Amino acid sequence: MAEIIPADPAYSARAAVPPEPAPGNETGNAIEARGLRKVYRASGGQPAKEALRGIDLAVPRGSIFGLLGPNGAGKSTFINILAGLVIKTSGSASVWGFDIDVNPRQARAAIGVVPQELNIDPFFTPAEVLELQAGLYGVPKRERRTMEILRAMGLEDKADAYARTLSGGMRRRLLVAKAMVHNPPVLVLDEPTAGVDIELRKQLWDYVKSLHEQGTTIVLTTHYLEEAEALCDTIAIIDKGQLVACEPTQRLIARITDKKLIMRTARPVTPEMAAMEGLRTEITQSGALSVQYNPLEASVMDILDRVRARGLEIVDISTEESDLEDVFLQLTSSH
Repeated sequence: MAEIIPADPAYSARAAVPPEPAPGNETGNAIEARGLRKVYRASGGQPAKEALRGIDLAVPRGSIFGLLGPNGAGKSTFINILAGLVIKTSGSASVWGFDIDVNPRQARAAIGVVPQELNIDPFFTPAEVLELQAGLYGVPKRERRTMEILRAMGLEDKADAYARTLSGGMRRRLLVAKAMVHNPPVLVLDEPTAGVDIELRKQLWDYVKSLHEQGTTIVLTTHYLEEAEALCDTIAIIDKGQLVACEPTQRLIARITDKKLIMRTARPVTPEMAAMEGLRTEITQSGALSVQYNPLEASVMDILDRVRARGLEIVDISTEESDLEDVFLQLTSSH
């Protein structure tokens, strides 16, 4: 597999200088949405569907921002409205300070979208794909960076190969390259690592992080919650077209205060021994005693004393804390 290498210094210097935001609209946000609604009209026997229900959201410039939610939550609709592919029903939205209604061309020029689907014409070469995309965005030929971008994505040796001959991972990288031809200050990655192997995922994220270090704002949707937890400084969760959370990642994870205490004992634990009033306990498949507790309501020492009072000798102990998956499931299941 070709290695994704950092962009050359000339490429990095240009990528680090985003276009100026709209005059008089320097809020410090890369993306803003206020009361954003989208209703798909009834058609083909299907009832009308309200995909977005008044979304208020701000993505700070220079952040890696996670946009999470179950399938059908409205994430793709939100992204497609920003990219000018879907017409909103009401509300307002702006990209890099440019209102998508007042300055649609500038707003679209400020964003690059890497879609989930591998929608590349199989009879074009990677070089032709990038040249065509640059032409659509009005990038003058003397300012195009086709080979630089392909080199940065590890596709230089495939520049003249038909896209149909590329592997799935190479096509995924070509989509990222395609989104970068007009040097947008905002890059949206819609499930970028879906269906790719672990090695490619790491290479892709190394490159995305290098773009972020150069000043690009990254918006990420993913079903790999461990990815979002490791990469994103802020996370928003959308469910059923509504925003149910938008907070710094660590603060979001701290919403769930429950912890888990796992104890191995010298002799087997019976269900009667495991039962403790006010605590959620279970016996694991390996025979350990698992106790879920809220640190604000019970201390570790109190739990250990109650276990010992049942005649159990503790030989090993470990703890587990909540992660983003716990928060995600709690917020989306209760909404």
